[in-house]
Amino acid sequence: MGRVLVVDDDEVIRQLIAVNLQLEGFEVVTAVDGQDCLDRVRDIAPDVITLDVMMPRLDGWVTAIKLRDDPLTRGIKVVMITARAQEHDIRRGHEIGVDAYVTKPFDPALLIRTVRELAGAGPVP
Repeated sequence: MGRVLVVDDDEVIRQLIAVNLQLEGFEVVTAVDGQDCLDRVRDIAPDVITLDVMMPRLDGWVTAIKLRDDPLTRGIKVVMITARAQEHDIRRGHEIGVDAYVTKPFDPALLIRTVRELAGAGPVP
């Protein structure tokens, strides 16, 4: 199905996302913040990264910029998952080059559909 790197500093949210994706057949690896993501992304080689915005050490905005600036990671699909739902936040995400923007609280079915499409797994059967 594909590999997803789930990045969120909230353990409950991280596990909620991971379990829902695992139930759909994805291999899931988690990271606790943006720095953890960047430290491990090359070894994990995910097809998709779900990325929270508000995190300690390195937030999602800076993480997404660094992923896009690196030739080895710029092709990885990125889904921002955040409570930051204002128009300027969504616009900033698109300007950075994220592939999808999902706002919290999110519908797990929408998140699964978004990740499946970005991973090239097709629609939910």
